Amino acid sequence: MRRSRRVRLRPRSLRSRIVLIAGLLATSAVLLCQLAGLTVLRGWLTDQVDDRLSHFKPPDRLYEDFAGNRTPRPQPSDAALPSDYRVYFYDEDGRLLRTSLGSGNNPGPRLPQRTADLRLPTGRPTTLAAEDGPSGSGWRAIALTGPGDMRAVVALPLDTVDGATTKLLWLSLGLGAAVAVGVVTLGNAAVRLGLRPLTRVEHTAQRITDGAVELNVPVTDPDTEVGRLGTALNTMLDRLRAALHRTETSEARLRHFMADAGHELRTPLTAIQGFAELLLDEPDMPGRRRREAHALIAHNAGRMSRLVDDLFLLAKLGDTPMSHREPVDLLSLAAETIATAAIRHPHRAITLEPLATHSAGPERDLDVIETPGDPHQLAQVLGNLLSNACIHTPADSSIHVRIGAARTPTGKGLGNGRSLPPGTPVSVIEVADNGPGIKPDEALKVFDRFYRATPLEPSADNLVAGREPGSGLGLAIAAAIATAHGGRLELDNHPDDGCTFRLLLPESTTAPKDDTDEAHHDRDHP
Repeated sequence: MRRSRRVRLRPRSLRSRIVLIAGLLATSAVLLCQLAGLTVLRGWLTDQVDDRLSHFKPPDRLYEDFAGNRTPRPQPSDAALPSDYRVYFYDEDGRLLRTSLGSGNNPGPRLPQRTADLRLPTGRPTTLAAEDGPSGSGWRAIALTGPGDMRAVVALPLDTVDGATTKLLWLSLGLGAAVAVGVVTLGNAAVRLGLRPLTRVEHTAQRITDGAVELNVPVTDPDTEVGRLGTALNTMLDRLRAALHRTETSEARLRHFMADAGHELRTPLTAIQGFAELLLDEPDMPGRRRREAHALIAHNAGRMSRLVDDLFLLAKLGDTPMSHREPVDLLSLAAETIATAAIRHPHRAITLEPLATHSAGPERDLDVIETPGDPHQLAQVLGNLLSNACIHTPADSSIHVRIGAARTPTGKGLGNGRSLPPGTPVSVIEVADNGPGIKPDEALKVFDRFYRATPLEPSADNLVAGREPGSGLGLAIAAAIATAHGGRLELDNHPDDGCTFRLLLPESTTAPKDDTDEAHHDRDHP
């Protein structure tokens, strides 16, 4: 059984709705005005009839003639009864007499047979129905008191009043229909012209929906409602395009990250698989070779474990805010980290110095610098910076660790982390070297995950037996820790004259709000 479709009476387009509403309002206004005029006209015409009734009074001798059932005597010309009047009499007993005055073929007013049933107040005109029922014109009647107990009813027909009001009513209906047609016709053209800017916005939005996301909505006059709508839509489109760009960039970085992670994990996994298969294929392998295979398996497993731990730490730093904070003495932290690095690199000259500032004297002493943070994570940052400096610089290059308090300058170096407003009080840790520096094109990528820069000059520490190249996550982890502390990690690179990594930590215990573009990967060129 097919379902009957419901007819949709509501217009779908905004233009049709505006035209319909305007047509209804205009037609209603015209009809209301015509109705008011019709009411005033009918009242005025009725008042004219009442005025004629009030000024008419039958002569007393007419009462006498009708009371004696005699034929009314001829009246003088000046007292003749007008042709449209009807006069009816009630005798002393209150009975309606059959004889009446007046001429005309139209039925007269409907009157009761007894005076007691007459509902006419004396001297006040009242409307009565015609004898032929609702189809005939009404009558306007007034009751008068005559000699004795006789009464007379004088009536005038309302056919003139009804005819005039009927003509005006039809005129009003015709005028209302003409106004409705005119408003719909002209209003449709006017609304179409007025909504042309909105139509252009609609067409542009449809093209954007079809895939032309680079388009903007045309804005002809920003002071109008359509102009403000277009401006708001353009702002929204700009933000959507920026969000799409960030999403595409994030997806590309994620694919690159997964490829790099797989590449880094493939090397130790391949080594572990190869040595494990060697042990299985050669059960009679000599003890010394077996121990070497076991040692290499353990070494690669440890390398893979450290890589997985670094990846987990990066994910943890990027997804969860840092909850553990305590006052950290950066001077003691730097001294302990330098002592640890000296054990691993005994021939390396590493010094601890105060931060050089414009107001510092030539022989400024080291001061205790405290900042809120996680001491283990900050020690990891400083350890990574010292390890990179030792690995990527020659053995005779000196390394300087500087500690102090300062304010952020107006310009920012190449860095990664949160954007700190100029003049923000910060605690600073610098790790500087006088080595060959980093190649300018590679300096832009040092904070990327799995990126390993090629030193301009090989380091003797890098040639120690058994040392494998780094995973390329050290600086990425350091930058992520700096971001989690509300700070940033910067690089001042000077090829052939060394480089300086600078950790900036705000002194406030509350980290600034996250800035998506800068907190994830902020690279500001000097």
